[in-house]
Amino acid sequence: MTEITTGLRQRLRRGAWSVVVSLLATTAGLSAPPGAPRQALAPQPLPDATPAPETLSPAARHAYAELLKLKVSTCRQLLAAEPARAPGTLLVADCADFVELLISQDASHYEANQAAHDKRLAVLEKAPGSALRDYVQAEIRLHQALSQIVFHHEVRGAWNLRQAALLVQAAAQRYPAYLPIRKTLGLCQFGIGSLPEGYHWFLRLLGLSGSVEQGLQNLGRAAAQPHDFQPESQILLALIREAYYKKGNESLLLVLRLASEQPDNLLFSYLVISLQKRQHHGEQALAAYRARPTGAAYLPLAYLHHLAADLLLYRGDYASSITENQQFLHEYRGEYYRKDAAFKLYLAAWLGGAPAAATERYRQQINQAGPLTIEEDIYAQRFYHDAQLLNPVLTHARLQTDGGYYTQALSTLQQFHSTPATPVRDQLEAPYRRARVWEGLGRLDSAQADYQLTLRRSAVLGDPAYYFAPQSALQLGYLAQAAGQRPAAKAYFKQAMAYPRHEYKNSTDQKAKLALRGL
Repeated sequence: MTEITTGLRQRLRRGAWSVVVSLLATTAGLSAPPGAPRQALAPQPLPDATPAPETLSPAARHAYAELLKLKVSTCRQLLAAEPARAPGTLLVADCADFVELLISQDASHYEANQAAHDKRLAVLEKAPGSALRDYVQAEIRLHQALSQIVFHHEVRGAWNLRQAALLVQAAAQRYPAYLPIRKTLGLCQFGIGSLPEGYHWFLRLLGLSGSVEQGLQNLGRAAAQPHDFQPESQILLALIREAYYKKGNESLLLVLRLASEQPDNLLFSYLVISLQKRQHHGEQALAAYRARPTGAAYLPLAYLHHLAADLLLYRGDYASSITENQQFLHEYRGEYYRKDAAFKLYLAAWLGGAPAAATERYRQQINQAGPLTIEEDIYAQRFYHDAQLLNPVLTHARLQTDGGYYTQALSTLQQFHSTPATPVRDQLEAPYRRARVWEGLGRLDSAQADYQLTLRRSAVLGDPAYYFAPQSALQLGYLAQAAGQRPAAKAYFKQAMAYPRHEYKNSTDQKAKLALRGL
């Protein structure tokens, strides 16, 4: 259970509420009594108890729309005149608390939030049964479970995830036409179905299963038809397709459209920045960051400064990158990303030619107290303990590639020359970095050649525990898949999963597994 809930925390990290909710299904339905029959999250159609699907009231709908903009105070003001015990009011109020806690990561608000969840659930227990009531119950239970996991109460969180999964399964059976329930059911099905093979024994023990295909089908149904939560459904489906199915351009087009329709929506602006960054569009991401809506009406989103620090690091604006990361650490109340921020401060100081004392101060900051949960923090800590210094040429090229500055990265890589004394890590990183640049430039034959060189060199060196070979195999799988070479793609995806240990094993294995399912 600890491994799975840790995996969930790795994915609950960006701070924006819909992004968080999009990943909630990783463990939605963790446990059932030992020996209980296995329950697949695939409801059989039953007569719908509510011929007319229920909706939020106009005021609650308006409040929810303001919450999606991250205007939490405005949301609460609009709810003040609504019936306090109505399911829609309870849902939006709970979403506001949840979003504030997850974005701020302020542990001092945790207990009050848990008490508020319990109070709302108690009110719903006494409310008349309906599609909206059952949907709200499941959502609040999920909010409670996710908060517990993020703040290290794994046992309680696992139990509530089980409860939430069973609630949404029952609701989908009772109200098969109610689209909001299809959204949450689809997330649960996809999340459980996409877990790496190493977790399946645990899910079998607990008696639950999921289906990637059914999950995507239900999410697609919720995203395609109008209802109160259709924009959220569209975002969730788009983020899954971007993260696991290489559909970045499709997802980016959606969030660009949403942001253009609502220029005052900070969540949509955040999604544009994040997806532009993930697609290696550094300049476009920076432009979106500078154009984001600001002001006292919005919930502070400290993580945006960390995103901006990365973008500035990619383009070589080291002083500005340091300023943004320092602001992030000053405003942020959470535990995650602190090691990563310190590592990026070190890189900016080191590459920018700062005095040795300053770079060492940032390096020591990496080792300060903090959890090793997310892959970025794990990578930073590994760097701290690694006696080998980073290669400045390869590091500079990596950052340029991450920002989409491919021509500059290619020029930088021409400065790297291997010798018999070159460390093993650098011998593997050099062809991998060239391959990423070639792929970014659309030179796919050259990219394939350097990815394959990385695999061969790794095998000769005894497959050391670096991510360059596993990622090369994954990328070769994607390239073969795009070319219609199914047997080769299958072999590469299996090879990517076969490497026993490296910095990004969880995410690499999950992507390879889902790609195999699509072949």
